[in-house]
Amino acid sequence: MTTVATSPHPTRTARRRRTRTVVATTARYVVLVAGAAIMVTPFLFMLSTSFTAQAYVLTIPPQFIPRPFTWQNYTEALTSQNFARYFLNSAIVAVISTALSVLISSMMAYGFARYRFRGREVLFRILLVGLVVPAMMLIIPQFILAKELRLLDSWAGLIVFYVAGSLALNVYLLRGFFEAIPGELDQAMQVDGAGEWARYWRLAMPLAAPALATVTIFTFLACWDEFVWALTIINTPGLRTLPIAIELFQGQNSTEWGLVFAASVIAIVPVVAVFLVFQRYFVQGLSAGALKG
Repeated sequence: MTTVATSPHPTRTARRRRTRTVVATTARYVVLVAGAAIMVTPFLFMLSTSFTAQAYVLTIPPQFIPRPFTWQNYTEALTSQNFARYFLNSAIVAVISTALSVLISSMMAYGFARYRFRGREVLFRILLVGLVVPAMMLIIPQFILAKELRLLDSWAGLIVFYVAGSLALNVYLLRGFFEAIPGELDQAMQVDGAGEWARYWRLAMPLAAPALATVTIFTFLACWDEFVWALTIINTPGLRTLPIAIELFQGQNSTEWGLVFAASVIAIVPVVAVFLVFQRYFVQGLSAGALKG
């Protein structure tokens, strides 16, 4: 009589599968929590140090709960080194640069996506070369150009080069969204008598809201945090931006880290606010623009 091989008991098999699923899920959460802790810990230390008196900043081991707790660093940061003036300067430069960059890059991306002309792909690829050129390599050429254009020691010198430096990435992200808009919608608006500007402003721009939110976040963050170019061309104290103000808090012999971190926390607030405003579009815009572009 032949013996027929039987599979393990169904209940035992199901139990093993559940065990493997639980182990895999637990391992995934452990890795995610560990990664999140690595990312968040420096920020928590900065936030804690900003509420710590200078005499207790370098205590070992580090204290994530400041004792004693103090607001002195924030008070001193806001009232010294013209910090409020530099904060306002950065806000003006970043907002203007972001608005111009989004407007110009969206028009360029719309042109690349909707119009067929000779050399279109060549021009687009030349534009993308800007994504692989390190910004530090352009400091000297930019300085010479700014000098020839008489843009040194001015906000215009910051805004012009901030806008130019952000165009490549913004056009790359936006082009994919504009190409995904059905051509039938353009044709329908043309039948209704809409011109090219109306189709761009009233059709393409609203439908590309996720991509516009993405490039707005990226551009604002880049302009708000930029330090090297601002330090290079700005000499007048009244025109300095916020990163320069934070650098001024670092003394020649010692650094008041509580004061520096308090200023840094204040500087983060506008960036967080911009992200919270546009965050619901951020992931959708980033992924779709990169995949379709």
